[in-house]
Formats: sequence, C-alpha cells, structure tokens
Amino acid sequence: MTLTCLGNSRQVQTPRYSSPARLRSPSGESSSRVRFLNLAGRLGSQSALPPSDPEAESARAAAVPQRRPPFLRLFPDAPVSSPCPVEGSFITTAQVLTYNMKQDATRSAAYTVDCEDYVHVVEFNPFDSGDSGNLIAYGGGNYVVIGMCTFQEEEADVEGIQYKTLRTFQHGVRVDGIAWSPETRLDSLPPVIKFCTSAADMKIRLFTSDLQDKNEYKVLEGHSDFINGLVFDPKEGQEIASVSDDHTCRIWNLEGMQTAHFVLHSPGMSVCWHPEETFKLMVAEKNGTIRFYDLLTQQAILSLESEQMPLMSAHWCLKNTFKVGAVAGNDWLIWDITRSSYPQDKRPVHMDQACLFRWSTINENLFATTGYPGKIASQFQIHHLGHPQPVLIGSVAVGSGLSWHRTLPLCAIGGDHKLLFWVTEM
Repeated sequence: MTLTCLGNSRQVQTPRYSSPARLRSPSGESSSRVRFLNLAGRLGSQSALPPSDPEAESARAAAVPQRRPPFLRLFPDAPVSSPCPVEGSFITTAQVLTYNMKQDATRSAAYTVDCEDYVHVVEFNPFDSGDSGNLIAYGGGNYVVIGMCTFQEEEADVEGIQYKTLRTFQHGVRVDGIAWSPETRLDSLPPVIKFCTSAADMKIRLFTSDLQDKNEYKVLEGHSDFINGLVFDPKEGQEIASVSDDHTCRIWNLEGMQTAHFVLHSPGMSVCWHPEETFKLMVAEKNGTIRFYDLLTQQAILSLESEQMPLMSAHWCLKNTFKVGAVAGNDWLIWDITRSSYPQDKRPVHMDQACLFRWSTINENLFATTGYPGKIASQFQIHHLGHPQPVLIGSVAVGSGLSWHRTLPLCAIGGDHKLLFWVTEM
C-alpha cells in the first residue's frame, strides 16, 4: 500500500515487519531503533542516524526540535511508533493513516425505521413514480409493506427521515425478493402500485393496488426450486424475468404465461434488465459465469467469467452499460465488457463470504456489498473505485436485502424489526 504524504508529496511504501528477532541490523542494533531508522529514511524527513553514543544523539535532537516526520504534522498527537495488537509490531506512517480512515469509515445507520417483524428484503422503487417522495417496499415472514420516505438530504423542511406506511399486503409465506414495475404511479387517478415478489414456496406473486379498494395479486407458477432473483421489463413493465436454483431463467407476461425459457448450467443467482438495453438480459450463475441473452433471438451473445465460486450476486451498472459487478467467494469483482471477459479489478471484501452486490443508481463508480446475514457485525460496505478501502462500513448485527435510493447516495438494508439507512458522499 502506498501513501502520499502531504508535507513533501513523496510516496511512502508501507514496510512489512516481522518478529523483533528478525529486525536486527548487521551491527546488532535493537529492533525499535531499526524500525525508527527505516521509517525516517522512507519519509525523508531526516537522514539515518549513524551509530553513536546516547549523548551525541540527544545533542543532535535538541539542535533540530521542529523536525518531525510528515505524518506527525498530520497527526500531531501520534507517536513515531505506536504499539499494535500483534506483539512486536508497530504502526507505521501509512498504517496510522489507514487505521484513522477505517475508524472514520465505520459507522451506525444514519436513519432507522421500526418494523413489526424481521425484514428479509427491501427495495426502493427505481422508477420515477411522479411524486416527490420515495416509494420503498420491504418483506417479512408473511407480509409486504409499501411505504413512502423522504430524507433531509432532499427536503430542507424534513429533519432526518419522514416515513409513512401506505399499505400492508398479507403474503402468507416468507418473502425472498421484490421487484417494482415501471407502471407504478402516484400522480395518476387512482394511483397505481404494481410489484412482484418471489417466495419460499417457489412462486412469483404479482400485486396490483390503487391503495384504496383494489388490492389484487396473481400467482405465477413454474419454477421447481428457490427463486434467487426477479426483475420487471424496465420500459413497458409488461414482462418479468426470474432465475432459480432449478437452473433456469424464465420470462413471464403479466397473465402468468412463460414467453421465454433459458436452461442454465448451474443455479441462477441474479437477473438484470437494463433500461438502455431492453432487448438484452443479464443472467448470473452460481458457477461464476455471467451471460447476456438477446431476447429477440433468445440466444446467448456474450459471457463473462469470474474464475471463482460461488458467485452469489451480480449487477449491471445503471450509469454505464459496459460495467458489470459481482461478489464471488470473499471478493468483489468488476468487469468492463468492452475489454475482456475476465474481471479488470477484484478485491477481498467480506471475511466469511460475500452475499450481495449493488451498483449505485447515480454514480458508476459507487457500489455496495454485504456479507452473509448474522455472520459478523460489520457486514455492509460501500466502495468507490477511486479508493483502495471501503468509503463506509456499516455496523449491523443482522441484515438482509440491499437497495440504493433512486437519486441519493443512500443505501437501505433490512434488519431485526427495523429498516436501516446509510448515507455516503459522492
């Protein structure tokens, strides 16, 4: 890892220290002295001290009392060498900056909304519904809630978050996924709420409501195993695509009839329909392969390889159709489909295993990932491709689902009897 020091614009390479016994110079100097000499030489703030007696060194230090390593000018209270949890090791300049950045990045949710049950999935409406508020849907053990939320980042007269439940739909079985229809409108008379869900009984349910007397749903049956992803046609909203552990991707019309059927080589984990590429469908498989299908010819036209398994989630970037992101194993991976079928960038992200990947809806370099629910406390992270470390680490003990706000750099996650929201900078 490299660090640009503000004092002299030089790059510092972080030294890798081993045990104290290995850090003795040929002349037999102590490990702490060798550490300091190495650090001073790399920073270029003072030359390495020649072997001498303590009195000479004290006189030299007194003669130049203002000369301090550049990182001490950034952190004046920091010692040159600070004890580290690993016995015999020390925090170096670059490590001090990294630790400070990580400490600043870790935070609790900016806003929370209390719910009546554990939240399994949450989805902001990605389409313009004709109202100043933001529609959000979340699902629990046997219900779906449609709500409206407004944040202080978008309305000056709102303090924190303003939330209102519009309708609760009884579902009868655990909700695993939610997808919004572009036909949803709040500025029509009557208003139209349309969305679909995937459930633990391996069925898709299509809901339509006017938030008053009309509350209907239709069941779409055909999958023989758990459904891992579903999405509406983003232009007209007249078709739904779904992927399942039954090794298929299926496309349905709103009457419940299948209009296309793709056989996969492994469980389908994610499916994406881009508003700028409505005749193409992206399907991600657990074996690490991501394919793009032409919906007119119903043939695969492009494939990407992650070279690692299991691939658990993938997403097509809304702001750049050439970018695809995914999580596989412990890593996130990014492709530029114009350059190669293999990832251009990948980094480890979650210790146990990564679970979800979602691009921001407003920035092609911003994305979020989650680890498996309940494994570790800090399991939610926001990343920027211009930064080597996560720009935000969310502290949530148990979480499910992941969704970006349509117009803000704000993420939502479902938790234990609550919704949690994090805000980051662009």
